[in-house]
Amino acid sequence: MNSTDVLVIGAGPTGLALACALAQKKISTVVVDRQAEGANTSRAAVVNARSLEVLERLDAAEQLMARGLRAPRFTIRDGERTLFDVDFTLLPTRYPFSLMVSQATTEEVLLRRLMDMGGSVQRPRTLVAVHQHDDGVTAEFADRDTMSARYVIGADGVHSTVRSEAGIGFDGAPYDQAFVLADVRLSGDAPVDEVILFWARAGMTVVAPLPDGMHRVVAPVQHAPRRLTSDFVQELLDVRGPGEGRMRVLELAWGSKFTVQHRVANSFRAGRLLLAGDAAHVHSPAGGQGMNLGIQDASALADALAAALLHHTDSRLDDYNRNRRPIAAHVVSMTDRLTRLATAPAGVRSVRSLGLRAVNRLPAARRRAAWQLSGLLYR
Repeated sequence: MNSTDVLVIGAGPTGLALACALAQKKISTVVVDRQAEGANTSRAAVVNARSLEVLERLDAAEQLMARGLRAPRFTIRDGERTLFDVDFTLLPTRYPFSLMVSQATTEEVLLRRLMDMGGSVQRPRTLVAVHQHDDGVTAEFADRDTMSARYVIGADGVHSTVRSEAGIGFDGAPYDQAFVLADVRLSGDAPVDEVILFWARAGMTVVAPLPDGMHRVVAPVQHAPRRLTSDFVQELLDVRGPGEGRMRVLELAWGSKFTVQHRVANSFRAGRLLLAGDAAHVHSPAGGQGMNLGIQDASALADALAAALLHHTDSRLDDYNRNRRPIAAHVVSMTDRLTRLATAPAGVRSVRSLGLRAVNRLPAARRRAAWQLSGLLYR
């Protein structure tokens, strides 16, 4: 039976960031993932300032910035009218912007960094069970192989096997609406250096610039075609964007439909089993916090595991649970409020917009939003 200090289940951004951090600390780590190479659907598209600070410590930020596009502003608009404006340029960080880059690219950069340090990902490998004992954990895989580890980390997403095996609850609920996501090439009034959240009578839509002249469009919908089309995305932009014809879809490169939940695990630790990323928390894409929160989990968890393994103290693992879970709950609550405001019933939308414009006149409110969305509030 193979053995390691830390077994990481899941090779998304969270699992890869954790593996890189542990490799830097010379801690024996194995990463497995149930997906075959290149199976990532690239839902996330923004890396915030706090995550870039974390990735800098992994020697991965510079490579990622070379592949991404910098967006120093986030705005909420109703058509052409700006309701709320967030400026990241005054934040006390080397990264006063949102870096727009696909999740696939983020994973590619992290995997290359892990391999540079001698690590790798075993795939496809599917975990089916874990058994805790006094001095470790035994993991069983679908191919009937087993592996022993001092600790097992569930970075295996919303339907986490590790969380299920640990018996940890995942409180929350799904949203009533599904979301569509499309990467498109646009002409017209498409943003080049900001992320825009449009609040319209028909519902919300996010339009964000990506590298290579592409844009990402995300919107909740009641009904969507089985296969997204350029015409469907065009209709969304005409009805919910800056105005009919102001943005034109020239090409649909990729699209999908997905459901969204808002949940937080009841605990991030059950003995030698720990959770991070979407296995620990999941929420609306509003605000672009999901992948970032997972990368930041990974940094905190690597420090806690190093203390447990190198200094033989579990107290830091308890601290990880005690510190990170309230942050996750706060982010889930914030994105839920943002989503519910954006999808408010038609009868209250005018009042909502007037209230937001009033708040926008308060510099302190705009500063706090910048700290929240950049992740610097959770340093």
